[in-house]
Amino acid sequence: MRPYDFTMMPRNNLREGRTWNLRKAKPEEWCSAFWPGILWMAFDYNKSEAVNKAAIGYTEAIAPIINSPVFDHDLRFIAINSFLKGYEVTKNEHYKQLALQAADSLITLFTPTVGTILSWPRHVKDYGGHNTIMDNMMNLELLFWADKERHSQTSNLYDIAVRHADTTMKNHFRPDGSCYHVAVYDTLTGKFIKGVTHQGYADYSMWSRGQAWAIYGYTMVYRYTKNKRFLDFAQKVTDIYLKRLHETSDDMVPIWDMDDSRGIAAPKDASAACVVASALLELCQYVKDGDRYWLSKEEERALMEHNLAYQRMNGLGEMLMAIIQKPRTSPHTPSTEPDEGDELWITISELSALLKSHFKGYKEDASTFQKIGAYLNRPEYKFLSKRTNHGVQYKVKRKV
Repeated sequence: MRPYDFTMMPRNNLREGRTWNLRKAKPEEWCSAFWPGILWMAFDYNKSEAVNKAAIGYTEAIAPIINSPVFDHDLRFIAINSFLKGYEVTKNEHYKQLALQAADSLITLFTPTVGTILSWPRHVKDYGGHNTIMDNMMNLELLFWADKERHSQTSNLYDIAVRHADTTMKNHFRPDGSCYHVAVYDTLTGKFIKGVTHQGYADYSMWSRGQAWAIYGYTMVYRYTKNKRFLDFAQKVTDIYLKRLHETSDDMVPIWDMDDSRGIAAPKDASAACVVASALLELCQYVKDGDRYWLSKEEERALMEHNLAYQRMNGLGEMLMAIIQKPRTSPHTPSTEPDEGDELWITISELSALLKSHFKGYKEDASTFQKIGAYLNRPEYKFLSKRTNHGVQYKVKRKV
């Protein structure tokens, strides 16, 4: 692997899609550890020595942040996505100790009078009091993990995490379950003063990523506490998100703020969608009616038909399986899909035309037909085929 400046972290792709926006790893940069976390997951999958070397280098570049006085609440995002991921893969005790150190630093921001962790010490004067942002619910995961690792009866990490979740549940939400981004408290009395926004559309609006933090946060708190009040609340904040999502999105990816006056024309927030998806994969296992959190067939098709970026990135396989399935009469492994549509023999060029008629993001290129053929012949599918005067045909069932 070519030499890198490990302190410069890839943060996001620039508009043309070919250049990384690099940011210095520092306390102010909450995304600093995302890249080393991705590398650890990649190494766990492919065991590449080059990836391992990069993961180690980028992770070590995060250590000075943990060893510095706490800057703000974002230590969870930094510690879990670097040292904890590294520890999970390598069992390196050094990484574990740095993650535990981060948890200890984080609780220095806890204010007992208020009952929450201070998010931004630098903004106390700006907001006129102790500020706690919804993002902070994510940080509780680091505290719960550290408490469990220490097996200590004297640890206060668990109690702090639970009190923060309770206080936030009491003050940070409107009656319908939607949340403010920022809750402001009186520094001396701990009394809740107001709910405002920092990154959302307005103080009254539902910022999609903030609501996503709430959904993940309370699902995770239930995981560690098994207290039903947190499970009930996780469902409440999820229900309002899904209701508003159906009202404001045509493809199940939320607009950045569900009260943006531009409505469906407003920019999308795929990161919020990912956070919610991660939470719902867990939440659906905790409730009897968990199936309601999965996309319906119609919603899944809407996602693929309207979301051009999804089509371009996830491409062929998902689009093919949205319009065809393997017939049950095939001599090979039976389809697990329900029977629907007409059974027919079809060529790859005809399949391509069918894809083009259903997906605006579908583009033919020189390798398209070869890719379709390779997918249809994958061992897990292996569609029945035959040679004819019109070329190779495959036996499929049409879904659309």
